[in-house]
Amino acid sequence: MKHIRIADTTLCQGNYTFKEKIEMARQLEKLGVDVIELPAITEVRSDTLLVRTMASFVKNAILSVAAGVTAESVELAAAALEGAAKPQIRIQLPVSPVGMEYTCHKKADKMLGWISEIVAAAKQKGVAVEFCAVDATRADDGYLQKAIDAATEAGADTVSVWDSTGGRLPDDFAAFVNEIKTDLPLGVACDNQNGLAAASAILAVQAGADCVKTAIGGAITDLVTFATMVKNCGDSYGFATGIRYTEMGRIVGQIAWITDPARNEKPAGVTATAAEGIQLDANDDREAVAAAVAKLGYDLSEEDSARVYEEFCRVAEKKTVAAKELEAIVANVAMQVPDAYQLVSYVINSGNIISASAQISLQRDGKTLQSVSIGDGPIDAAFKAIDQIIGHHYELDDFQIQAVTEGKEAVGQALVKLRDRGRLYSGTGISTDILGASLRAYLNAVNKIIYEEG
Repeated sequence: MKHIRIADTTLCQGNYTFKEKIEMARQLEKLGVDVIELPAITEVRSDTLLVRTMASFVKNAILSVAAGVTAESVELAAAALEGAAKPQIRIQLPVSPVGMEYTCHKKADKMLGWISEIVAAAKQKGVAVEFCAVDATRADDGYLQKAIDAATEAGADTVSVWDSTGGRLPDDFAAFVNEIKTDLPLGVACDNQNGLAAASAILAVQAGADCVKTAIGGAITDLVTFATMVKNCGDSYGFATGIRYTEMGRIVGQIAWITDPARNEKPAGVTATAAEGIQLDANDDREAVAAAVAKLGYDLSEEDSARVYEEFCRVAEKKTVAAKELEAIVANVAMQVPDAYQLVSYVINSGNIISASAQISLQRDGKTLQSVSIGDGPIDAAFKAIDQIIGHHYELDDFQIQAVTEGKEAVGQALVKLRDRGRLYSGTGISTDILGASLRAYLNAVNKIIYEEG
């Protein structure tokens, strides 16, 4: 039985938050994909932290980071992958005339030299190396083979070809794959703009491909569609995947929920019985909370579990914590950057005949810092007090408040977006007190800015 490797590219397909990326990687590892692909390192501190955090729990799947356009990209990818159980640098380059000129500013002969040089540089880092031709079906006759040969001679461990235009029908793409000559494992990626990506991929496997790049709801071969096709037809044709089919619906539903901004609803894949069965209060210990979190489909680290329990205790002092409240707690406190500032206390005064004022106490490096401010409403006063403590005013780009749960003791969630030097930073906070949620959201965004500044 031939094993088809699944290289999932979901984390390369959208603009997700740090927390979302971490949780998606956890779920993909549990699903049984062979490779988790990540984009190139662009924001060095945050992207490196992201990859290293994933490396702490991704042990079965290969972690693959894109590189190749510059020599620095290889250095950054290798540094981020330190500590990964199965690290891979993915040298992802165009091979069409237009792609080479536009992306790398190189002619065909110079590009072959660069492929050899950059693959060899990645190989010297002591990790697995994949050469990926991103627009392979648009390459000039014979050039793709030259590029693959150059990468192979330079030490590549695997190669892959990408039909990035979706311009070939499944049988034509299979014939294209069949013409490629290589002794290395061969992967394929198929654009799904015509709805034929899964068919192209399965025929490519019959033509000799060993790996298929997929995504959950992305622009290329849909993971669920392809995996289901293999499940239904694989025995007849002698191939299989390592996907855990019994968990696929729940895990894919969980990932879809993670990336869905409308999080008031129960995550897909969690049954009503499982969700409604969660009723926690202040008497429940950490083990009970951890079991409930696992029941909802999360697999948190010890550090994140501790944060969830700490936040749970704060909320549970005021009300019973059911499934929706627990989901909101996990979304808010797990997988965050380190807190430079922590909220200690706040006193807000407001009324129709007085100016709103706020007294805020924050803690940084063990020291308590306080400030009092007057503003145009309680939220404005509180944010100004925080600005005075940190010594900087950040542009407030967006501020939203919504109820996560129903009833008079509903948990509220606040979203704050701050802009600093042209970049946008978002923070979230939850509490039965909407002012507390707003302050935590503001600090969450501030802490991200401070972390980026180093």
